[in-house]
Amino acid sequence: MRKKQAYEIKPVGTFHIRFSHDILVRIFALLALFSLTAILMIYAAAGLHTGLAGRQGASDYVKARVEAVLSSDTSPDNAYPERRTGEQQLRIRILEGSYSGRQMEITNYVNVLHDIEARQGMTIVVQLTHQSDGSLSASVYNYDRSGVLILFGVCVLALLCIAGGLKGVQSLFGILFTVLCVVFILLPFVLKGAPPIGIALLVVVLATAVHFILLDGIGRKTVPALISTVAGALFSAGAASLVGAIASLNGFHMQEAEALLLQSAHGQIPIHGLLVAGILISAHGAVMDVAITIASAVDEFRRESPMHSDTDRFRFGMRVGRDAMGTMVNTLVLAYVGSSLNTLLLLYSYGISFAQLINTDLIGVELLEGLAGSLGIILTVPLVAFLSAFLAGRLHTAPTTLPKKPEPVKQPQ
Repeated sequence: MRKKQAYEIKPVGTFHIRFSHDILVRIFALLALFSLTAILMIYAAAGLHTGLAGRQGASDYVKARVEAVLSSDTSPDNAYPERRTGEQQLRIRILEGSYSGRQMEITNYVNVLHDIEARQGMTIVVQLTHQSDGSLSASVYNYDRSGVLILFGVCVLALLCIAGGLKGVQSLFGILFTVLCVVFILLPFVLKGAPPIGIALLVVVLATAVHFILLDGIGRKTVPALISTVAGALFSAGAASLVGAIASLNGFHMQEAEALLLQSAHGQIPIHGLLVAGILISAHGAVMDVAITIASAVDEFRRESPMHSDTDRFRFGMRVGRDAMGTMVNTLVLAYVGSSLNTLLLLYSYGISFAQLINTDLIGVELLEGLAGSLGIILTVPLVAFLSAFLAGRLHTAPTTLPKKPEPVKQPQ
């Protein structure tokens, strides 16, 4: 049996720092992945131009405080009494930007959709527009929700760390890494004309590898889960590409496609592949959840019942996977339905026929996304169960902590 390796740093004061072989491998793997990610981010940002294409006047969105409500004639709307309509005359003071401290008097138009009724002392977000004659105009854009949303996000992340302990903290870093990859790798590269499917796959691989290595290192759980997660995302993307090609569904049939066409004045955005790229990203989370759940269960089964065969472990993994499969597929489908609930309600209210409904772009795209993501989950279950049962057992995994040195035996007096 191979001798476990450990590395010891010479004592500093009264403390000894000792690392197992697997911890060093985890550190070096994370450093390599972080370095690769940093290089990709720098390359993605090089030469990138953002901004609205072809706009007449430049606009800034800044926070402002309502110094006084000079006049107000708002009243409840007849159809929706909980909303108000009318207009207000406001005196505001800009709180940030190059015009910080400047006071302005503006008109706030309140309606059912733009129900932003200002009160003295509240903070709002205003749109500052620089006109062609050099003048500056301002209009109420929205409530300042940043403080509430940031506080809510901090509370959720804090609860994650408290409830999950060390695993929760590691998951937090994994979430932040995924967000950084999407914002600073996926979006810039696609805006520069890179193939969105390839970039989305790269983000999936990076995010999955870092998340699993942070949680459990490189071992019998993470290797099968990583392979299965990437394979499951590819299953979803492949099915979406095939069905989309047959049914003539692609990125041009998604919402905001027209706006992206206009924005392509800065460069050729590959809109055609955005549908499959979006499915890769959206299915990634559900597939990763199923993969690590089954891999962890099979690994625990191996440790608790080492006398069982690989076939028994595969059957155990399939039993766990079938339970997870049904709930995750339902979760994925409901997530897509929830994101388009208003549009679905509007279509339902029209009373249109099934033939028209099933052939609308929105319904076709939503069905393709939901079904392709579900297929990825379904095919991931047997794959991760097989890899965890038959291949993971051949992997050597050293413990992440070292055994204590035996106490010296006292010689009898």
